[in-house]
This record gives sequence, C-alpha cells and structure tokens, in this order.
Amino acid sequence: MKTFVLDTNVLIHDPKALFSFADNKIVIPMTVVEELDNFKRVSDERGRNARAISRILDGLRKKGKISEGIKLENGGTLKVQIDEDVPLKYNFLSSKADHRILGTATLLQKNGDKVIFVSKDINLRIKAEALGIIAQDYEKEKVKLDELYTGWGEAVITPEDFDLFHKNKYLPGNKVKLKRDIFANELFVLKDSSNLNKTAVVKYAPKNKRFIPLFHENPTPWGMKALNIQQKFALELLLCNEITLVTLIGVAGAGKTLLSLACGLQKVVEEKQFRHLLVARPVVPMGHDIGFLPGTKEEKLTSWMGAIYDNLDFLMDKTSKNNEPLENAVNYLFESGMIEIEALTFIRGRSLPSQFIIIDDAQNLTPHEIKTIISRAGQGTKIVLTGDPLQIDNPYLDAESNGLTNLVEKFKGQEIFGHLNFTHSERSQLAGLAADLL
Repeated sequence: MKTFVLDTNVLIHDPKALFSFADNKIVIPMTVVEELDNFKRVSDERGRNARAISRILDGLRKKGKISEGIKLENGGTLKVQIDEDVPLKYNFLSSKADHRILGTATLLQKNGDKVIFVSKDINLRIKAEALGIIAQDYEKEKVKLDELYTGWGEAVITPEDFDLFHKNKYLPGNKVKLKRDIFANELFVLKDSSNLNKTAVVKYAPKNKRFIPLFHENPTPWGMKALNIQQKFALELLLCNEITLVTLIGVAGAGKTLLSLACGLQKVVEEKQFRHLLVARPVVPMGHDIGFLPGTKEEKLTSWMGAIYDNLDFLMDKTSKNNEPLENAVNYLFESGMIEIEALTFIRGRSLPSQFIIIDDAQNLTPHEIKTIISRAGQGTKIVLTGDPLQIDNPYLDAESNGLTNLVEKFKGQEIFGHLNFTHSERSQLAGLAADLL
C-alpha cells in the first residue's frame, strides 16, 4: 500500500481527488486543512472548492475518527495527520506552510510508509525530491498535448472512390482506411491516389457513417474569408446550427477569436438564429474582483477585453457603410443588446437560452470551471471556446491539465461537438515567426 500525501492545491483543483488513488492510504496534513479554512471565505473558484472539500471531509468524519484513519468506498483509507516538528534538511523554515506539509511527508517516510507527495506546485515537487520524497503532479485530468484530438486530417483514396464521392455527393465511411478512429464532425481533405493535387474537403457524418461535402463551401460571414484550409474547416463548425459546442485551439494569430466573432455576428445580426452574442473571457487571475478599476462594470471590463474590442473594430470597419464612424457602429451593437460582454465571474447561476456564446482564452480555466460554463447553456444556445494551451497564466494549470484540453478529450465523438486545432498563424509574418521560433 502506498501513502499519498496531498497538497492543498490538489484539493482546490479537484475536491474529489480523495477518491482518485484506488485502495491506497491518503494523508491530508493539518496544514492543508488550515489552508482550506483560509480559502473558504473567498468568493472565486478556490473558495467554492475549499468549501466543497470541507463538506466532503465532514461527511467522512461520521464514519469514524479521521485522525486515526477511516475506510473509503474504493478500499483506501483517509487520515488527517497532525503536523509534528520535523527538522528538514537544507534549513527549510518550518514557519512556512509548504515546508510543514513536507515535514509531514518526511515523518511518514521515516516511519516506513511508501510516501508519494502529490502537488500541482512545481517548485514544491522539486523541494520534495531534494528531500528524498517521491513527488508527482495530480494526473487524473491530464491530456497528452501531442496526442490531443486535432479535429481534422488528410486521407488518400482510390480514383474510383474519388469519382464516386463526386457522383453521389457522399462517400461511405468504410472507404477511408485510417489507423485510428474517425470521430463525429471530423473534417478531412480527401486526395485522389492517382493525382494528389485532386482534393475534396469533407466532414464525417456519424448518423449515416459517411463523408459528406461541407455544408458551407465558400462562406463569407461578416465579410470574412478563410485564408487557409484550417480556417475553412473552422467556419464550417462555427456556422453549422446542429453543432452546438465548438472548441478552437492553436497558435496565436490563427484567427480563432476573429472567426468566432464574425460567425457570431452573422448568426445574430444577419440570420437572426440567436437572440444575443455573449462574449466572455477569464479575468486573469480568474475570479479576482474587478472593482479596483474605476467606472462601471462595462468600463472595468474594457481593460480585460481589449482583444475582443480590437477584433470587433476590425470586423465593423470591414462592413461599415457611408463612412459611418467606427465607434458609432460598434456602440450600436452593444446598445441594441445584440452583443454583451461579460466576465466569467458573473456567469455562474445564469441560464442562457438562444445565445451564441464565445469564451475566449479558455485555456486559463480548470475542468470544473469549464463544466460550470457549459452547464449554463439553455435551449438553442451554441458555445464556442477558444484558446492556446501553450499560453497559460493560471499557476496551477499547464498545457495538459487545463479545462480546454480536457473538454476536447471528453467530448470528441459527440454528435453536437466540433473541434479544430490550428497550426498556422495568419496575423502577420512576425506573429507567425514568433509562434514557430519562440
């Protein structure tokens, strides 16, 4: 039996982490309980999770003395360990909470336990290893980025099948041979094996198990045209009404936010498919009070939503008529209620029917925060999440543990879900080089 000593940030990240270590021994140092107590009054996601884990521990307390260890349903045991004054090597100060947690792990190891320290704090894992304690990240919700579903691919087919597709306007799924599964709404470039320059762009329809032409062949939502095949695929996912959840990830400057806004405006303003276009992004750090900034909520949000306003200005400039001032055109969208800008802090508890929702910078959200957002969707709502997993500001998330990549892995194959991974930047030559070289 192994002994897993959990750091505070693991429980904040996932309150149900206690039940993720099979039939092993789980130890929570008293310092962790004290840190959870400090977080319980915070109004953001950390506070909510701290209160959740406190309720879980209180419920488990009814099964026995938690200080002596109680049995969990998965066969493991849970114990809250009272910290003892254990001198650490390298003169680590015991006044620091992190070091007291390491002291508990050291004591357990000296008593003969096979200790594994679990933390999402990289530096604390390094300190643990320096003390001779095995340390690891909390891996439950991690997704290997190099194995992440891309949402599109290429396939070579016979000349006969290529002609059959153009004749029937579809191709049975068994005609495309791949060494992997094909998922619902996955997009492909089909190539004729006799002439690889002959191509067709298709989408996999799961109901009929066949490849079909793109419904939107040459779309120009709000005057925007696709600059590469990935953008063309993205427009297909964004404009299809039957696809109600779309994730767009990839390099900076690929057009993720711009294309999402263009399609949102097209669906809300021109086609009247949705009542509102709601745009939100995390206030980084997520959940911190924006009241320190002067002005109304909208004026405060302007500081965080600069990227959104820049893209809106660009889109409105392309479609403005009769030399109308750009500011008037943008203001009209907000004053008429067609566009709403919101901080994710205020989305919890809302019900959002018939809306086109864009969540920008979603890579800074935890899996639980993503779940909270998706569960806000009412009848007739479409949600688009964009982000770059390599640009994360949350200190306890990385490219493989954030909510956006987790969502892609969990939803791939669902008929209402579409995903695309961008690899090309179209912002400028400089932006493209920065994405490749830096």
